Amino acid sequence: MIIPEFTIENAFKIYFYIAIFATILFVIKLLIFSLFGGDSEVQADFTTETDTDISFNFLSIQSILAFLMGFGWMGYTCISQFRIESQLISFIISFAVGLGFMFLNAFLMFLVKKLEKKVVRDKNSAVNHVGKAYTSFAPNEAGQVEIEICGKLSVENAMNATDEEIKAFDQVKVVKVVDDLLYIEKVK
Repeated sequence: MIIPEFTIENAFKIYFYIAIFATILFVIKLLIFSLFGGDSEVQADFTTETDTDISFNFLSIQSILAFLMGFGWMGYTCISQFRIESQLISFIISFAVGLGFMFLNAFLMFLVKKLEKKVVRDKNSAVNHVGKAYTSFAPNEAGQVEIEICGKLSVENAMNATDEEIKAFDQVKVVKVVDDLLYIEKVK
């Protein structure tokens, strides 16, 4: 078997093919992300749902593609534009740029994930707040109320805590919360 000599022309082609391949895959991945939204990472990636840690984003498919793009295009540029004849020097420069792309991508994903807001609605914050009965309540029966919880107006399940009837659209006050169920009484 004849092994081709690793010349500068072969290195030029290898860098070019790596750059094209990685760029096409990177663009396809971005299109999938744009069209379908959410995190388009494969489940086998080292990502986490609960914490935003840059070390996990560093090993994602997107980061690896960013490395290959930076590596390929810089190697191609070193040979074609900068006319660097030493394959070792062009490889080292390309590898460094690829790592830079990888770290930059991981850092940007870290910043994007920090923007995610997880809203925790504590229904206990509705105690002593006034809202409206969304449905009619018989004495000591369940229904729904419209009330503001943590700054967001929502319709919640509630229980009439009194022996009097509450009609729809009457103003009600939350007196307690037990097992995420609001207990209300009519505002007089």
